[in-house]
Amino acid sequence: MVEDDLQPIEAEPRKGNSLKFVIGGIVIIAAIIYLMVSSLQANVQYFLTVDEVLEKQNSGELTGRNIRLSGAVLGESIQYDMDTLELRFTIVHVPADIKLVEDEGGLAAALHNAVMDPTRSQLEVVYYGAKPDLLQNEAQAILTGELIANGVFEADELLLKCPTKYEGSVPDQIES
Repeated sequence: MVEDDLQPIEAEPRKGNSLKFVIGGIVIIAAIIYLMVSSLQANVQYFLTVDEVLEKQNSGELTGRNIRLSGAVLGESIQYDMDTLELRFTIVHVPADIKLVEDEGGLAAALHNAVMDPTRSQLEVVYYGAKPDLLQNEAQAILTGELIANGVFEADELLLKCPTKYEGSVPDQIES
């Protein structure tokens, strides 16, 4: 064989390979998007007022769902059993609209008005654990948990804001 007979061969790119990479990339991106969306939907927590919970209770829309709830603590309803660590109390509807809260004179006034108004919606809450020091009349309760079959809200997490210690606004609510 003579060296003059050897000529370099130029490789031509295969058109089918680039199409396979594009399709494979699209499938991978679609799978990632699907996993992100499905995991976000599984961890969604609804944040509702007492009125919204009572409105949706009969439809079964909240059954088995983890929700967040906000309301004013009705002080006379607080019952604590030290043996079982069962804490029961009632929360009263506080408007979610910041404008309505401001019209009532701020958060402390809105919580006071809610507790003093016998026509406001109420919801019984049960929580198992130590009784928080801030659990008192007119405290803002922010609860995470589930509405059980008998219409009682079973809280897994209980956060309290005492209106005399903290001034702020009612937490943002979801749009219905």
